[in-house]
Amino acid sequence: MLLLSTAGCASGRSANPAPTAVTPELHGDPARPAQAVHWLRSELYFAIAVIDDSNDTDPGLSAAQARWQSFLDREVTPRFRDGLTVLDGEGQWLPRGQPMPHRLRSKILVILHQNTAQQRNSIDAIRLAWKRATGHQSVLWSQQPADVSF
Repeated sequence: MLLLSTAGCASGRSANPAPTAVTPELHGDPARPAQAVHWLRSELYFAIAVIDDSNDTDPGLSAAQARWQSFLDREVTPRFRDGLTVLDGEGQWLPRGQPMPHRLRSKILVILHQNTAQQRNSIDAIRLAWKRATGHQSVLWSQQPADVSF
């Protein structure tokens, strides 16, 4: 009898669990709407380190990664607290007046956001902060319309 009375306790469920409707969309979070139109998908491309073909271990990469993480924490996350994605990449950049492109380790920052002046200004502030911190000439910004659902 004792075994039968404790069997229900093991599952952690109450006798009458409230049914929860599961849908593909997130509900009840105004920052992440179930459906939103006329948003933007912004991608920012940051060069973090020159690729050194002569050294497979790339000792400068750890320092570059640490500098990126610090920048992300200090400049990006406070402006886009609702979420973002960072991807690793490799790119090429041909500096003005140079005959050959530089091969670069890169970070690609993807942000889905409302198309507002405040959001666009935040992205420009991030680009400017990176250029000031690194002395780089450019942070590429690509944007495209996006209809989103969280």
